[in-house]
Amino acid sequence: MGILVGTASWTDKSLIACGRFYPPEARTPEARLRHYASIFPLVEVDSSYYALPSAATAQLWAERTPAHFVFNVKAFRLFTGHATETKVLPKDIQQTLGASRRLYDRAVPPEVQAELWRRFVEALAPLRHAGKLGLAHFQFPPWVVCNREGRERVRSCVEHMAGHVCSIEFRHRSWWRDAERSAGTLAFLRELGTVHTVVDGPQGADNSVPAVWEVTHPDYVLLRLHGRNAPAYNQPAASAAERFDYDYSEQELRELVAEAVRLAYKARNAHVVFNNCEEDKGQRNGATFMKLLAGRAQAGGMS
Repeated sequence: MGILVGTASWTDKSLIACGRFYPPEARTPEARLRHYASIFPLVEVDSSYYALPSAATAQLWAERTPAHFVFNVKAFRLFTGHATETKVLPKDIQQTLGASRRLYDRAVPPEVQAELWRRFVEALAPLRHAGKLGLAHFQFPPWVVCNREGRERVRSCVEHMAGHVCSIEFRHRSWWRDAERSAGTLAFLRELGTVHTVVDGPQGADNSVPAVWEVTHPDYVLLRLHGRNAPAYNQPAASAAERFDYDYSEQELRELVAEAVRLAYKARNAHVVFNNCEEDKGQRNGATFMKLLAGRAQAGGMS
């Protein structure tokens, strides 16, 4: 059993601006990634959600990190059903689609969608070849609910990623409405061969999901921590950092460590990703989480 801990992004603007995580000499993307990878063994690439990454960039990530470092890569937002500005698409695709606008995937011709999928998979290849690719993470929006259309969207995404391990995160409580629905959702994820994402986040809204501590894949467990800032979660926010502004207490982290260790025995690899990305909160909480894990190991609480 191994538990890898990291954060969602190493380049968040508020993280760099706060000046507490990176040393003054880490002024370049390369220096920041090297520093990050000297502390954490895992990172989630979130820039790939906002725009397609390139294979050349992924190759640099592979070269700038230690041999056993792992990248989870968040899927491009158009694939999961989020609105996307055409200006973030590759130039040739922009020209094909015409005037700049905000659109959903249903407005994109099938052949263009197929090309975007091809480029996304191509961009992951350098990480995969280097043995550094973990999960392709699909975070679906709240309007992807538990019905036939929602299940077909998830299935389609997984089929496009044949040969990769996909993790699935829902943002609508219909997937986990009650014990029967939860069992059905877990069975669906197992049928697809995907990784269920255990979510720790704000509660009390339709787009809030409970932490369902279950495993659906023999190789991976994934825990994503969004913080518990319920007042900010559904309010207009200038950035993800503002929405997920939360600092876990040591007691909260101890409780999460205990659950993560229990679940980690059920899969070969366990990933813990802190997405409370305001300033250096995720990095500090992640470091404390690793310290608590080490303490449990020394005390005989895990092997």
